[in-house]
Amino acid sequence: MQDNATEVTAAGIARLAGVGRAAVSNWRRRHADFPKPVGGTETSPSFALAEVEAWLRKQGKLAEVPLRERVWQQLAGHPEGPVTALTHAGCVLLLIHDRPTVWLDVSAGSDTVLAAKLSGALEEVLVPRFGAPARRRGVHTRAAGGAASGVHTSAAGGETSGVNSPSAVNDPHPVNTPPAVCAPTSPQLLPSAPLLRGAAELAAEMGARQTFEFLLGRHLDANPRQYTLTPVELAGLMADLAGPARTLLDPACGTGALLRAVPARPDQELYAQDSAPELAALTALRLALNTRATVRGAAGDTLRADAYPGLHADAVLCHPPFNERNWGHDELAYDPRWEYGFPARNESELAWVQHALARLKDGGTAVLLMPPAAASRRSGRRIRADLLRRGALRAVIALPVGAAPPYNIPLHLWVLHRPDRAPAQPEVLLADTGQYATEGRGGPDWRAVREAVLDAWQDFDRAGTLDERPGLARSLPVIDLLDDDVDLAPARHLPPPTAADGADALTAVRERLGETLRLSADLTPPAADPTRPAPRWPFTTVGELARGGALLLRTGGNGGHARVPVLTDHDVLAGTAPSGALPESDEEAVLTQPGDVVVPVLGGGSVARVIDDVTGGAALGRNLVLLRPDPLALDPWFLAGFLRGTANNRQASSYASTATRLDVRRLQLPRLPLDEQRRYGARFRALDDFERALRHAGRLGEQLVRGMYDGLTDGTVAPD
Repeated sequence: MQDNATEVTAAGIARLAGVGRAAVSNWRRRHADFPKPVGGTETSPSFALAEVEAWLRKQGKLAEVPLRERVWQQLAGHPEGPVTALTHAGCVLLLIHDRPTVWLDVSAGSDTVLAAKLSGALEEVLVPRFGAPARRRGVHTRAAGGAASGVHTSAAGGETSGVNSPSAVNDPHPVNTPPAVCAPTSPQLLPSAPLLRGAAELAAEMGARQTFEFLLGRHLDANPRQYTLTPVELAGLMADLAGPARTLLDPACGTGALLRAVPARPDQELYAQDSAPELAALTALRLALNTRATVRGAAGDTLRADAYPGLHADAVLCHPPFNERNWGHDELAYDPRWEYGFPARNESELAWVQHALARLKDGGTAVLLMPPAAASRRSGRRIRADLLRRGALRAVIALPVGAAPPYNIPLHLWVLHRPDRAPAQPEVLLADTGQYATEGRGGPDWRAVREAVLDAWQDFDRAGTLDERPGLARSLPVIDLLDDDVDLAPARHLPPPTAADGADALTAVRERLGETLRLSADLTPPAADPTRPAPRWPFTTVGELARGGALLLRTGGNGGHARVPVLTDHDVLAGTAPSGALPESDEEAVLTQPGDVVVPVLGGGSVARVIDDVTGGAALGRNLVLLRPDPLALDPWFLAGFLRGTANNRQASSYASTATRLDVRRLQLPRLPLDEQRRYGARFRALDDFERALRHAGRLGEQLVRGMYDGLTDGTVAPD
């Protein structure tokens, strides 16, 4: 009965039945007994999951649904929303992880019995893992459902109750802080019963921790615009820069990526806080499932309502929100955390820097992800200067473009240290890893970034200074940076590459350019025979071939799975790898296969691209049409070659406002036997190789010219 509350979209029905979304639309039109929508919108309706499963089973259309997919659909369609469902699932998975026999006992009855028994069972697990509820420590707290069941996520990781443990006595977390996780009441748990049973079944297959990570990952993929995530590689690098630590704090924890990246130790204490209660709860559950260390979580605005005012941590890791003007400037003017100066209203990042330093013990290390503007804005120069003078700022490391959102700018890492004494001759490390950026959306070369950063940091941290590594890193005396601007942008202080390195690099580029030009010459097509008469072929159109079944025609859409790369019209025109991304939606993605032909429909150019093994599997982006020829009827290179004819494109084009639009169905190609098609296809493929070689040569030529300009202007290349 409760399962009727779970809703599923047409795309979800398609996944359940193992068909395309078009088939679901056909079922709705053809079958009068198909379940009626119970929610959603007119263009994207939702249906009761139980009714859909019953109908599919009755029709014999219910495929062997993967357990993962069924559990995900129950979570995504939960009547209280996916975040509540994910929190309930996380609590149960923690119960299964810690006390599997208890779960077997409470889940033996009906859903009503399960919900009645489960609330108490969860509290018995949450208290030993996260500490006593606030009401047991002298403060009465009410859960979201109205029952007094607030659970404080600030416990020792062991099995003893946090009430009498030493960590509870010395807890820097004040007792009136809102808890990050509350044991749900029985009425709150009842709608989640089918989901919880499915999650338990999935945990039996893949483990409780892996189940929670799977569900959390799917939720984040389905809602990419709601969360600012820290990439796993970047989180690992920040954890390594912080070094070994027993007590760690993340004051803007998000989904817990930074603390999860820290190597687990049983004696650790992990503190997390976030202004979004759902994120604080998910982080606490995630960490508890990943480690036996102490996990303490809190919900609340960190700058305005710090949950850990008495904490002195070994390390702080933080990816703070950027460019916030409403961070508490007016209310916090006399806050004792502003030891290095009161931040300006537009310098919220420097408020987070000082909060991190205030929560460190003497000798502790903080690593923060920062926007590049924080290193050079004039409004923050006095605070930057004081951080330098007192030895608090140890390093500023510029990351490559694409390392983390926002992906279009090179973010910085600041490594800070709470000095126990003022250094005699302080220096600061400046590093720039921009050279390790890569094309597309795959992110930088993380292995190279990691090696370069950690090697430079470890040498600097050990000796207090670092010899110049041209173009990559150097340490500077603090006195050299204390000018009117106190500009800490690494690129402005790093020396150019040495003359030898620059000359060697330019020589290598020139040699590669020469090889590419020689290849282009070898691929140059032979001259045409002017005496050869033009053949008279019978022609057909793409539309006729599609109607006859010789090819399949599909158009690109606006949605798909967030983790699948998207082939854009720009990628097709430039001949590059898939670089786009689309949020997950109800619209079924069109995935490319090797041998497909993709044609842009806007711009008026005659371009067609044959999909190879590397590009295959990407989703088709907007303004693209995919043609999938039957290999027994059409050669793909023959098809693509004739679609690129200028006259062919001209007669199939029309004008929509100021843009030229191509009607792919009107494009023509001759009716030829398959053997003759393959002869033409081989020549078209050779032309494509020649075009790629020319494009590569152009890029190398631009690189050589830019290198020569740079070499002449910085003195690494002599005029002669």
